[in-house]
Amino acid sequence: MPEQYYKDALKLGQREVRACAARGEHPYLPLLDDFVPAERIGKNTTLAAPEWIPAELIVGTRSANRANAFARNFMPLLGEQTEFAGKWAALCKAHIDEGIRDPILCYEYMNRFYVEEGNKRVSVLKFFDAPTIYARVIRILPEQNGSREVELYNAFLQFNKCSGLFLPEFSTPQSYAKLQRLLGKEPDEIWSDDERRDFAAAYHYFREAYLSAGQKADTGVGDAMLVYIEVYGYQDLRGKSAAEIKKSVLKVREEISLKSEDSQIELKLDPQDSVDKPAGILSKVLPKPALKVAFIHDKTPETSGWTLSHEAGRLHIERVFGSEVETKVYCNALDDGEADDNLEQAIADGCTVIFTTSPRLLSASLRAAVEHPKIAVLNCSLNTSHRYIRTYYARMYEVKFIIGAIAGTLAQSNDVGYICDYPIFGQVAGINAFALGVQMVNPLVKVRLEWSSVGGVEAATRRLRDQGIKLISTQDTKSFSGSTGTSFGLAIIDDNGETPLARPVWKWGRYYEAIIRSIRDGSFQLEYEESSRAINYYWGLSAGVVDLQCFNVLPESVRRLAALLRDSIRSGVEPFIGPLFNQEGKEVVGDGQSLTAEQIINMDWLVENIVGAIPKYEELDETGKATADVVGVEPSTKDNQK
Repeated sequence: MPEQYYKDALKLGQREVRACAARGEHPYLPLLDDFVPAERIGKNTTLAAPEWIPAELIVGTRSANRANAFARNFMPLLGEQTEFAGKWAALCKAHIDEGIRDPILCYEYMNRFYVEEGNKRVSVLKFFDAPTIYARVIRILPEQNGSREVELYNAFLQFNKCSGLFLPEFSTPQSYAKLQRLLGKEPDEIWSDDERRDFAAAYHYFREAYLSAGQKADTGVGDAMLVYIEVYGYQDLRGKSAAEIKKSVLKVREEISLKSEDSQIELKLDPQDSVDKPAGILSKVLPKPALKVAFIHDKTPETSGWTLSHEAGRLHIERVFGSEVETKVYCNALDDGEADDNLEQAIADGCTVIFTTSPRLLSASLRAAVEHPKIAVLNCSLNTSHRYIRTYYARMYEVKFIIGAIAGTLAQSNDVGYICDYPIFGQVAGINAFALGVQMVNPLVKVRLEWSSVGGVEAATRRLRDQGIKLISTQDTKSFSGSTGTSFGLAIIDDNGETPLARPVWKWGRYYEAIIRSIRDGSFQLEYEESSRAINYYWGLSAGVVDLQCFNVLPESVRRLAALLRDSIRSGVEPFIGPLFNQEGKEVVGDGQSLTAEQIINMDWLVENIVGAIPKYEELDETGKATADVVGVEPSTKDNQK
């Protein structure tokens, strides 16, 4: 029997050689010596205790001694009567009778393994489709040359340090940290042995279902699994049969293929750019049934200024459209289970358009959109690359730039304070825009940055007040503590209380009115259609969805300056024009250059006149962590380049 197995393995090896030749590829095992100099193999390495490594990641051998004895797939190529064939067959018998127990010795470079001792053991085990192989591993660290491949490998190393796993692999460095968060773990939290075994089993279970679904996406199994967990959750993956997983994979195939694209998001910066197609003539003259629209909030208007502002938007569209639009509201969707129930209830109530008004509701929104493709689900968040739902947000950084200029005119020689909510997409742009507004009118003033998601807004205010700072830009919307509201916007805060000066205004009613009009006239495609990129609406002052309120206590000259800046931005002037420097004094944007909308959204650095930092994940409160889990930015750990 072992001799017959060798014959079968030999055929597989010969077939692989022919296939490689047809593709113009090298047919034999890759050699580590070919791309890692011999003098480096003995340096900069770490030796770990024996461990089980994925067989699929064992791709080559250390030296040329046995390279031509194996095809690229590790199947044998030497004749049946050779000593090599006899030893291979003997190992095959040992594997069948009692299992191969001795660990191989191999080198790991960039998460690929190259065998020093044990090539025939690997060949036998791969022939029998062993998922893992016991090995002693010597790690060779790459040169830190700043390449994307090395950046991706460094992210893998951090994941491997926590999890002890070599799989899954991802196409972007951020995905490793995202998986850690999706599994409910802190960034540096070490996995238990049981967690490691359970996840490894879940990965291989998912892999089989994914491949059986016949996917042809360019992304790998790891990216596909991450999408699945984002949509359905890790516990769902562990509780489903292979057939159910395969069915779900087919539902999210567009999400999986989206991860392979360089530009995953299409930004719509103005309402006139946001229609899918021109409205048809019939849609303008034929009567239409009332449109049922749901609003799902994570909190209530009585406990959240953010929810209150969206409720004002809902009431606006009721006044504007009257009987043409019927709205329903669902509150307190504080966790995924409640959000799922509210979304299903809204659909059962006949709503065909659903607005979920918090980034925390993104995961539940995505699940509902995947399961109900005829329902239009829109989530209030930014920079989310999902084809099945659309997202919408406002360019509040434009208003923050003006408020910063107001603060700069009033600061004289004193520093000013800024309190931000969460380290999420869009918020860092608001911080930087405010600081640039201050710098434009008062270059000597520093902006002291604090975070309300680190200890609460009152603690953040107290930290600024302890530094002698009275002129403070607080949150974007009013926050509530019991029945007492905490002010927001720019204010003087001292022992005499708070004197409001200027505040940002969210006009969600304008936003919802524009979207619903496009749905009513047929220019908005209500039902999901396959598209090349995810759609994010990102409107600003020019669309009338944000504005600035100045109080009369401000000097007339300052109010005129604010009005001039508002008109300039409405006409297309951008706050982010170079030269711009980061906190380390390095030029990020060259003289006369401006940032694209994508670069503004993805800011992970702070401008030079800011004193403070983007908080670490573990510093955030529970709401901050829940929000950052979905749309959080990570502080930049590399030098910013022009």
